[in-house]
Amino acid sequence: MTVRNILEWSPSAIVFDCDGTLMDTERHWQEARNATFRVFGLKPPAGFADRAKGVHYTECGALMAEETGKPDLADDLADTLLTTFTALVDADPVTMPGAAALVRLAARHLPLAVASNCPREMVESCLDRAGLLGSFGHVVVAGEDVRPKPEPDVYSVAARLCGVPPEEALAVEDSLTGIESARRAGLRALGVGPCPPGPEAERADLWVASLADRELVAWARSRIGA
Repeated sequence: MTVRNILEWSPSAIVFDCDGTLMDTERHWQEARNATFRVFGLKPPAGFADRAKGVHYTECGALMAEETGKPDLADDLADTLLTTFTALVDADPVTMPGAAALVRLAARHLPLAVASNCPREMVESCLDRAGLLGSFGHVVVAGEDVRPKPEPDVYSVAARLCGVPPEEALAVEDSLTGIESARRAGLRALGVGPCPPGPEAERADLWVASLADRELVAWARSRIGA
């Protein structure tokens, strides 16, 4: 799918990632990871933040344990990571640029859902405090019967709950992990944030610097809000 085609297309539903896409929480995850390493007297491996972006917190704990040579600490690292992150978000919930406006516009015309690797209570609390929770018909999170991203489950379930075939839904994501999940589920994908170098950029149908991108806003008004 080319950039031109996605901007000439009208989705039947939109499924948003939460962390780093709707809510400015990636900085909180980074701070929580660093704090967790410090609590256990561990040094963050080089490039760890890039490898951890978009990864479910339990898998992140396992990755932290593996890369620091402390496999027995995986569960403790994951628990500390989540507790630290939750406290940081509660203290400072902030939406990403353009996110609130796009969600409110789209919610007037299309079914919307959230697909996240984070715990439900955290996602719903963040969105509620941002005044966005009521815009979403469904919040789908990884759990016992729903595998986390990059598996396709959260996006497959979200599209089904929105009542549309996956190919008619648009996923909005800030991580390659999430984009991989969406594409495996059959959704088209909009990447938000710095465009990755090389062929990885082609995983998304389109990359924009933020949800306040002028071309994206114009597309939303003409294809969604018409």
